[in-house]
Amino acid sequence: QERRLISNFLKILNKICEMKLLDLFITSSIPVVKILVITAIGFYLALDRVNILNQDARKHLNNIVFYVFSPSLVGSSLSETITYESMVKMWFMPINVLLTFIIGSFLGWIVIKITKPPSHLHGIIVGCCAAGNLGNMPLIIIPAICNEKGSPFGDPETCEKYGLGYIALSMAVGAIYIWTYVYNLMRMLANPDRETPILGTSSTMPLIPPKHVEEQFGTWSKIKQRVCSAAEKINLRTIFAPSTIAALIALAIGLVPTLRKLLVGNTAPLRVLGESVSLLGEGAIPLLTLIVGGNLLRGLRGSGIQRSVILGVVVARYVLLPITGVLIVQGAHHLGLVTSEPLYQFVLLLQYVVPPAMNLGTITQLFGSGESECSVILFWTYALASVSLTVWPTFFMWLVA
Repeated sequence: QERRLISNFLKILNKICEMKLLDLFITSSIPVVKILVITAIGFYLALDRVNILNQDARKHLNNIVFYVFSPSLVGSSLSETITYESMVKMWFMPINVLLTFIIGSFLGWIVIKITKPPSHLHGIIVGCCAAGNLGNMPLIIIPAICNEKGSPFGDPETCEKYGLGYIALSMAVGAIYIWTYVYNLMRMLANPDRETPILGTSSTMPLIPPKHVEEQFGTWSKIKQRVCSAAEKINLRTIFAPSTIAALIALAIGLVPTLRKLLVGNTAPLRVLGESVSLLGEGAIPLLTLIVGGNLLRGLRGSGIQRSVILGVVVARYVLLPITGVLIVQGAHHLGLVTSEPLYQFVLLLQYVVPPAMNLGTITQLFGSGESECSVILFWTYALASVSLTVWPTFFMWLVA
C-alpha cells in the first residue's frame, strides 16, 4: 500500500511537472494581477489632483453596488446554475461554504486576541478572515487549470462546464452568507456600545430573585432569554439585504421548471430580462475593486493599522484555513458525504484558500467606519494571494487526483 501511494504521488507529480509550475503560478496570478490593476486605477482616480473618485463619489457608487450590481450578480449566477438535480448533487457545498465562514470567524477572533487591535477594527478582522472571494478568483482559476496541458481533471470542455457550475453555486451561496452572517457580525462588532444590553443585566433589583426564577423556569428560561437577546441584537431588516432577496428569487426561478423555462436559456420567451440582469451583474466586480482602490489612498496616508494584524489575517486565511479545509473535505469524502469526483473536491478545497471577499469594502463603506483599514488589509492579502493560489492548488490537485 505504501508503494502504491508513493507510485500515485510520483504520477501526479509528473502531471504537475508537465503543467509546469511557472505556468501554474502565472495562471493563478492572472486574477490577482487583474484586481491589483483595477485597484491601482481606483487609487489614481482618488488622488487629490484627479479627484474623480472622491469620498462622496465612492459613497454613491457603493450604494449602487449594494442595491443594484451585487443583487444582479447573485441573481443571474444562481438562477442559471440551480436546478433540482444540481442541488441534490451539490448539497454539501452550501455546508462547506458555511464552514469556511464559521471557522474563519473563529480564526479572526484568535487574531484579535493575539494582536489586540482597536475595537473598531474587530469587525473588519473577523470579516476578512471569514468571508472569502468565491466569485471572480475561482472563475478565472478553474478554466485556466482545465485548459492546461496535463490537467488531472480530464477533458477541458467538460471540466470547464462543470467547474463553472460549481463556482456559480459557490459564489451565490457565499453572497447569501456575506449579507446575512458576516454583515450582521461586522455590524455588531463595529458598534459594540450601541447594542442592546443582555436581558437581566439591569442595575435595578428584579422583583423576583434570580435563584427563584431559575428554579421556576429552569433551562428553558435560559435558552429563551438568550434567543431573545440575540434577536434584539440582530436587525432583521439587514438580513434581507438586496443580495439575499435576489438569491431567494433566483432559487425560486431555478427550482420551479415553469419559471426557469420562461426566463433562463436561449429559447426562453422572457430571456431578455435574465440577460439584462446578467449584464448588470458583470459591473459589480470592477466597481467594487475601484472603490477599494479609492479607499486605499486614505489608508496608505495613515490608517495606523498594525503590521501584526495584517500578518495575522494572512496566516489565518492562507495557512490555517486551508489546512482545516483539507481535513474537512477529506473527512467528508471518507464518510461518503462528498462524491469521488476530483474536480468537485478541488472546488470545495479551493473555497478555503481564496483571499478575502471584495464585498467587505462595500460593508465598511456602508458603516462609514474602517474603510481605509479594510482597503489596506485587502491590498496586502491580494498582493500575497498569487503565492497561496499556486502552492495550495498544486497540493490539492495531487490530493484529489
